[in-house]
Amino acid sequence: MYNLVRDLRTQRGLSQGGLGEALGVSRQTVNAIETGKYDPSLPLAIGIARFFGLSVEDVFLLDGPPSSGVARSLN
Repeated sequence: MYNLVRDLRTQRGLSQGGLGEALGVSRQTVNAIETGKYDPSLPLAIGIARFFGLSVEDVFLLDGPPSSGVARSLN
C-alpha cells in the first residue's frame, strides 16, 4: 500500500517525531509507515487521516503512487 504521509508531514513542516507525538506513536513508527515497511492499524490510519483533515482513502492508496502533484493539491 502506498501512502502520502511523508508528503503531508513535510508540507506541514513536521518532523517524524513531531507527527509521532501528535498521534501517540514513536518516530520509528512514523518512519516505518512512510517507508512502507509497516501498514498502520485501522485506528491509527484513521487518526493520521483526521490529523491532516483528509479521508483514509486520500492518505493511503491501494493502487500505488498518485499522479504527479496530487499530494500538493490535497492540503
